Amino acid sequence: MKITRIDTIQIAEFPNLLFVHLHTDEGIVGLGETTYGPQAVAAFLHSQVAPYLLGKNPLHIERHWREIFVRGRTSLSRGAEIRGLSAVDIALWDIFGQTARLPIHQLLGGPYRERIQIYNTCAGHRYGISATQPVAVGSFQPSQEGKYEDLEAFLYRADELAESLLGEGIRAMKIWPFDQFAPKTNGQSISLEDLDKGAEPFRKIRKAVGRRMEIAVEMHNLWSLPAAIRIAKALEEFEPMWFEDPVRMDNLDALSQFKAATHIPTCASETVSTRFAFREMLERHATSIVMLDVAWVGGISEARRIASLAETHHLPFAPHDCTGPITLMASVHLCMNAPNALIQETVRAFYRGWYPKLVTQLPRIEDGYVYTPEGPGLGLALLPEVLKRADVTLQTSTL
Repeated sequence: MKITRIDTIQIAEFPNLLFVHLHTDEGIVGLGETTYGPQAVAAFLHSQVAPYLLGKNPLHIERHWREIFVRGRTSLSRGAEIRGLSAVDIALWDIFGQTARLPIHQLLGGPYRERIQIYNTCAGHRYGISATQPVAVGSFQPSQEGKYEDLEAFLYRADELAESLLGEGIRAMKIWPFDQFAPKTNGQSISLEDLDKGAEPFRKIRKAVGRRMEIAVEMHNLWSLPAAIRIAKALEEFEPMWFEDPVRMDNLDALSQFKAATHIPTCASETVSTRFAFREMLERHATSIVMLDVAWVGGISEARRIASLAETHHLPFAPHDCTGPITLMASVHLCMNAPNALIQETVRAFYRGWYPKLVTQLPRIEDGYVYTPEGPGLGLALLPEVLKRADVTLQTSTL
């Protein structure tokens, strides 16, 4: 078997997404995905990856990972090269599974579990979709298309939102009410007044549902160390599930200081890539929970290595997905296999909104859990009508 064609697929309605198809001479097509800067990722794949990968055996996954990694001169952050490598790696695992007629979690060694708890990231239907729109509080635009405008809900009706989620069996949620205050000071400080406003959703949730709901705090790398610690101290009484990305990941000593300043777990970080970055983070005891994104970190191959690395430090990992349907499915396969998987991120506004418009299948989500995917490989494909859309840009490299 050999790879005969590489397609990159962009959809104008979803300008941050990039899908990748790897075609083989046996008719098997592997599907991959990444997000943000799709034009740059596509340029890297067609100019640098295609000349190497075309004509190669797609089942030599480890060799291809290393060769593309070296060709991309990839750094420790989620640049275009590592995102391109991630998409290709996911597609190669999809081909492997289809060839073996086995799901990816079986190829990884089989299921450790049959289901894993989810949390709902409280985004709205169009959150993060625009190529230029910032993904922060205040940037949301309520959509008539989507039923679940959970970002607006956590700002103004957090108590009702928590009750709605519990009604579906979802017992954990993630919110980011402090983001709206960071631009006032470039994240260098936060006033007592804004601290009080930012804490209001937590007060509403605890009053309405008590401790039945876990609340993760997303901080989006927006804060200086003193400001992040001040926010953490203000929220400790509510016992959040974790503080995520409190500071930028360019100074792990600062992250370690933050972690030491609070008894609440620190979660980091979807913004770094490869095991090399996570090795340093773990050796400096800078995080309590490893957050990784399969489509940014180096694909399934690298994500499973990072999960194993975290396990050697007796730490769990929690895959990120606020991006696309292939990322979600690949992450669930990894969670089913890895013993130290903690919880899987989901966005109900996405998996009940626009995800089903793009793919043939999604993992079963029921009563606060996501279940083992079925079918060979990833277990899903792009819907045939997606490639016929008028707003699709398809770029192809062939032998």
